[in-house]
Amino acid sequence: MALLEVKNLGISFGGLRAVNAFDISIEKQELYGLIGPNGAGKTTVFNLLTGVYRPDSGKVLLDGEDITGKKTIDISKTGVARTFQNIRLFKQLSVLDNVKAGLHNKHHYSTVSGILRLPSYRKVEKEMDERAMELLKVFNLDEVAQVKASNLPYGQQRRLEIARALATEPKLLLLDEPAAGMNPNETGELMDMIRFVRDEFHMTILLIEHDMKLVSGICERLTVLNFGEVLSHGATSDVLNDPRVITAYLGE
Repeated sequence: MALLEVKNLGISFGGLRAVNAFDISIEKQELYGLIGPNGAGKTTVFNLLTGVYRPDSGKVLLDGEDITGKKTIDISKTGVARTFQNIRLFKQLSVLDNVKAGLHNKHHYSTVSGILRLPSYRKVEKEMDERAMELLKVFNLDEVAQVKASNLPYGQQRRLEIARALATEPKLLLLDEPAAGMNPNETGELMDMIRFVRDEFHMTILLIEHDMKLVSGICERLTVLNFGEVLSHGATSDVLNDPRVITAYLGE
């Protein structure tokens, strides 16, 4: 069974069909790319998968469970996490507290315990501190754990956003243009990090990206969107050499 199975997904805004009859099937621990020209509907697909938008048609199955149209928080709890093209950190909080925010999916204490700082609160906070530091160490961010997120260099902010997403213990990680704003050296490091996340965390990853070097370097399969519809899908090398894709997306 595929980890993510999307069938005939669609949504309209007014008279515009933004995504139409979108299908995708992603196997467990696969590194899959979703590409296409600006305005093709890629981020809209991510918003449908994460509950930001409710689809007009189709189904989304995660590990066999129907999550179609569920609320964002419920989809997160079933195992979907995402990052954004424009980094969305809690910039006035510390690096450590940003990761701890992601851990609240799995760690709980009552409001009364929190207000009164009861033993149950202290126990959960200690567990979250330890787990957050474990994640930060994996991403070489443990030495800046107490630094404000806003004070981190761009590349470290990207790593922190991915660490926070992984704190929710997802089955599926959605990366929305993770290389946006990066120079070639940073992009190379990002490629290594994405591979590491897939292998170390046994993670299934779906990413949107415009950097073809990154896409061809790490994605095993691709789907190409154009005007909200699937133009091509299959093995990365086959898709990137598809004349329709070259014409519509690469402009050659």
